[in-house]
Amino acid sequence: MAEYPLTPARRVAGRVVAWSLAAVLTVFVLAAAWIGVRGYLAYTHLQDARAQAADVTAALSDPASAGDVVARVSADTSAARELTSDPVWRLAEGLPWLGSQLSAVATVTAAVDDVASDAVRPLTDAAASFSLDSLRPTDGRFDLATLAALREPAATTAERLRAAAADIDAVRTEELVAPLRAPVSDVQDLLDEVAGGADALERATTLMPEMLGANGPRNYLVLFQNNAEWRSLGGIAGAMAVVHTEDGRISLAGQGDTGDFQRNIGPITPLPSELQQIFGTRPTRFIQNVTQVPDFTVGAPIAREMWRNVFGLDVDGVIAVDPVALSYFLEATGPVTLPTGDVLSADTAVPLLLNEVYLRYENPRDQDAFFAAATAAVFGVVSSGDTDPKKLVEALARAGQERRLALWNADPVDQAVLDGTSLQARLPESDDETTRFGVYLNDSTGSKMDYYMRAATSVGWCTDTEGAPEAELTVRLRSDAPADAATLPDYITGDGSFGTPAGSTETLAYLYLPPGAEVVGAVADGSGGATGFGGGYHDGRRVLTWSTVLAPGEEAVATVRVRTSQTPHLEAVVTPLATPLEDAGFAPACSATGE
Repeated sequence: MAEYPLTPARRVAGRVVAWSLAAVLTVFVLAAAWIGVRGYLAYTHLQDARAQAADVTAALSDPASAGDVVARVSADTSAARELTSDPVWRLAEGLPWLGSQLSAVATVTAAVDDVASDAVRPLTDAAASFSLDSLRPTDGRFDLATLAALREPAATTAERLRAAAADIDAVRTEELVAPLRAPVSDVQDLLDEVAGGADALERATTLMPEMLGANGPRNYLVLFQNNAEWRSLGGIAGAMAVVHTEDGRISLAGQGDTGDFQRNIGPITPLPSELQQIFGTRPTRFIQNVTQVPDFTVGAPIAREMWRNVFGLDVDGVIAVDPVALSYFLEATGPVTLPTGDVLSADTAVPLLLNEVYLRYENPRDQDAFFAAATAAVFGVVSSGDTDPKKLVEALARAGQERRLALWNADPVDQAVLDGTSLQARLPESDDETTRFGVYLNDSTGSKMDYYMRAATSVGWCTDTEGAPEAELTVRLRSDAPADAATLPDYITGDGSFGTPAGSTETLAYLYLPPGAEVVGAVADGSGGATGFGGGYHDGRRVLTWSTVLAPGEEAVATVRVRTSQTPHLEAVVTPLATPLEDAGFAPACSATGE
């Protein structure tokens, strides 16, 4: 093969190409180094911001100091944002694969900086002159001006936080490398939580002045649910009180109990036919059953009508609370001494109110008198202002999250403020992130034996033979009553009044399936008597009813499997109990079950 010498032109062209490639490579290396160094520096600033943010929790006890904490956090987030938004970084975001990683870092950093430097600023400015002590009532009156002053900055902060959370939620974490995926997911979860907290504050500063009588007197019916006799939302409404509010001042205006209501009355108001198919007419005939339907927006208006029918007062709203929530409040008030000499505390409230009172007083009237005295004593302490406001806010938040505190307002504008919150105690909603079952437990014994009952649930995902997603729910009920439970006072056992042998416990469970779910299989078994499934439909959800009768030491298990769209999370919303809900510990069987 003949060799041809390179011409001068070819030599020049070759050198140009070589130098061009070298220049491009050099620029690429320098750009990579630039991005790497700036990325590392941004990371260190974000880590410093994270460490500084830990001080925010401590600042809750002194909101006036929150501004200094936020300023320090903002300095680091702003530096991180500047490092991840220069032209070189932005240009690199257009690269295949690597660009999506860099874009995610820039998006998250910018959103975090928006929160620290802008979103929370209105609230921290308002907090500079605010102290949690201002939430204490003085001579029974709350300072409405303080609450009103927080409303606008709370609303502005909540709006900006929702926008920042939406920006970060739009990042497709499944496309990120593992070392980056976890931190971004953590930020998403954290910001969603912060946005949720700001949203709660916005709602509270909007609604509380109204409920405290800022624009005229209000009356609220408070239902004290008794978890020793289960109902879907917690327990029977055994004792009641009316709280009057006016211009921030609160007072106890009246009390009542189940003995004030006729036992054999017709439905006070009609139930929709689909609810009657499941619950009959009991929720509209007995005050004890207004919490049987697992939707407080259904039961609360019924309770309001029953109270009006007996006492002639149209209340402005209904509140439901249980002794476990009361125990949280007692952590803020400290122990309360009752006229009987009993000390009601965070540790004694549940056993005293749900069990010991029935062992001590066999006459229902004596029991009612005890509950009335306890209500008056606790209310007196709360209204006096002798509480730890930080602990009181924490108690309210915890009770609401656990669905032990429910609220309904007759005014639709006030009620709309609560839309989408657990305080409305409505049916569980499924969304793109979580598929939810409902497990609602009701006593059929006519007793206080549920103090000894234990409940457990398990949920899990599996697939059918064709790979379609299926969700499995397992519910276990167990009686931990003493072996000689039949010898307990008649008011605890029910004395067989409704056909259940003394010492045994009959439970009717309503299992709410996710909207649109198709039942694949359902089985029930156990050492105690357990029937199959009945049911109906409620608000687009299929409802399975399951009944058990358990003697001391016996248990029963129900397993339901449904075909539904798969989501990252699966959850069972369960009736709030006197004891912690247990984990049934059952892994999804994914085996064929007959309905």
